[in-house]
Amino acid sequence: MPYPTDRERDRPWVMRTYAGHSSAAASNELYRRNLAKGQTGLSVAFDLPTQTGYDPDHKLSRGEVGKVGVPVAHIGDMRRLFDGIPLAEANTSMTINAPAMWLLALYVTVAQEQAEAEGRDPAEVLGKLTGTTQNDVIKEYLSRGTYIFPPGPSLRLTTDVIAWTVNNVPKWNPINICSYHLQEAGATPTQEVAYALSTAIAVLDAVRDSGQVGQEDMARVVGRISFFVNAGVRFVEELCKMRAFAALWDELTRERYGVTDAKARRLRYGVQVNSLGLTEAQPENNVQRIVLEMLAVSLSRGARARAIQLPAWNEALGLPRPWDQQWALRMQQVLAFETDLLEYEDIFDGSHVIESKVEDIVTGAREEIARVQDMGGAVAAVESGYLKSQLVSSLVEYRRKVESGERVLVGVNRFETTEPSPLQAEGAKAIETADPVAEKQAIAALERWRESRDDEAVRAALETLQTQAATTTNLFEASLACARAGVTTGEWAGALREVFGEYRAPTGVSAASSPGEGAEEIARVAARVRATSDELGERLRILVGKPGLDGHSNGAEQVAVRARDTGFEVIYQGIRLTPEQIVAAAVQEGVHVVGLSVLSGSHLEVVPEVVDGLRAAGAGDVPVIVGGIIPADDAAVLRERGIARVFTPKDYSLTEIMAEIVAVIRHARGLPED
Repeated sequence: MPYPTDRERDRPWVMRTYAGHSSAAASNELYRRNLAKGQTGLSVAFDLPTQTGYDPDHKLSRGEVGKVGVPVAHIGDMRRLFDGIPLAEANTSMTINAPAMWLLALYVTVAQEQAEAEGRDPAEVLGKLTGTTQNDVIKEYLSRGTYIFPPGPSLRLTTDVIAWTVNNVPKWNPINICSYHLQEAGATPTQEVAYALSTAIAVLDAVRDSGQVGQEDMARVVGRISFFVNAGVRFVEELCKMRAFAALWDELTRERYGVTDAKARRLRYGVQVNSLGLTEAQPENNVQRIVLEMLAVSLSRGARARAIQLPAWNEALGLPRPWDQQWALRMQQVLAFETDLLEYEDIFDGSHVIESKVEDIVTGAREEIARVQDMGGAVAAVESGYLKSQLVSSLVEYRRKVESGERVLVGVNRFETTEPSPLQAEGAKAIETADPVAEKQAIAALERWRESRDDEAVRAALETLQTQAATTTNLFEASLACARAGVTTGEWAGALREVFGEYRAPTGVSAASSPGEGAEEIARVAARVRATSDELGERLRILVGKPGLDGHSNGAEQVAVRARDTGFEVIYQGIRLTPEQIVAAAVQEGVHVVGLSVLSGSHLEVVPEVVDGLRAAGAGDVPVIVGGIIPADDAAVLRERGIARVFTPKDYSLTEIMAEIVAVIRHARGLPED
């Protein structure tokens, strides 16, 4: 989308809704419905098996298929996903990271097939493709957790995608460098800018040094780099953050990479406003939060987002309905088409208040970028655990402010009195429910796909992929060949796992620091922990587990830190564990309680498996608690299945949760519960 001069009325940003669930067919229907309502771009949510390189029939995929996005296991699924949607005319964002090369290869192949079916030149159609692949794997090690390979090979895949698209799909954004998830993990505005730009340096250095792009083409590379940012509710600070972001990006690309074209240096970014800032308590308040956050990235013309996707008011409760997504889209349309926002030059130019705050962020971000570079860059800072521990510590401080009331959350820690909500009235279906048979249908369809393809062609394509992976050859063409041969997502990722290996990122828990505030309440619970330990004759031990493929570990890490602060011995092994692994660790460590964190919606499948596994292992007396985005009806089911406590986002006081956990242990061990 060309950016107009300041003499023109600014054009509306691309309007998207992050969507996808159950199956390619169901998601296709949703996309076409949203486009008919005036949505101007697509934002594809893939399910966790797809994001982490597993097929629906893998044991880690149990309970996860179609839950947080659409499952795409092969080219047939991609064809169905975009059936009736001309890709040459679409603007598609795809939230896919570790297997970004693979999903883009599938997308490009479908676009070529559409061109051939219409008698058009496939190269011409590829030249018209617009959209973005979220391809920032560094932030996956810090926040979302959907990484597969170690940082080095992951950066190589990203480099190959950028080099290939610059030459073959010139209007495509091959990477979305994501500060969004850094904020979710606790980053301050300064950290968010600094760590995102540190990632950009790592990526651009890798592309420059790969030999695949000449210095004369670095401007083309820089011009296709996009960012994906988070807009929080402190909208003045967020607005200043984006102005600082734009200034530093312009400076960085001019001085480090020699880009002289001012247009190529313009910060190009899309936004998803802060989903994890939405509240389960009084969720109607989320509407005004979303609007304020949207203003943060749209008011300042010089740093205005070029694509915005808004969550729905009820995302803290579960999967939004089509009507909820429509409401979020209408918010954007009212701002863009009914107000006079787009008619003026930047209304903040010359504001000494804004300029002062921007300079504060710029100065702090420069210092932090220099610190990361001194460590050897973003990859080294990930591998050392520095970045993760900084984010965990920042999130500890944020949660302290919420628990103390210093940071007000309306309807949560202040103004809790409320009238019954008609949006959640009895009999109203307040959230969408993923099709419970989607997983079985996906597995059956996958079996049919494997039976119908040419196995020899699949073997040959995978062998070529592995052979080239062991060299420095760009892997995109080999991935395209795999797509055409009918290779599955799990097979593509599995072949590269054999060459690159897998990776477990540092959790950041052991190095995280806790502030002294709130010490009195923590001390009270710690005394209870010590007393219980004395009565049992051993220190209380808690296992914090992340079953399944859900990589959003922020909550689990904060629970682990607070448990440590109150005197528990904490066993936390990170993300992506099977129920069997969690049971084995619980038995081996002799824990007194197992705490599970599930945000992906797979709680009804994976949590009972842990309970059943403990019973089968002779540890049925070990209580299990669970936290996550869990609807009330599901919580009741879990309690019936033997779960001792269910915590949801409304339970924001970690210290009170620790007190509850001590009570659960005392009850399980037959100790007085006074």
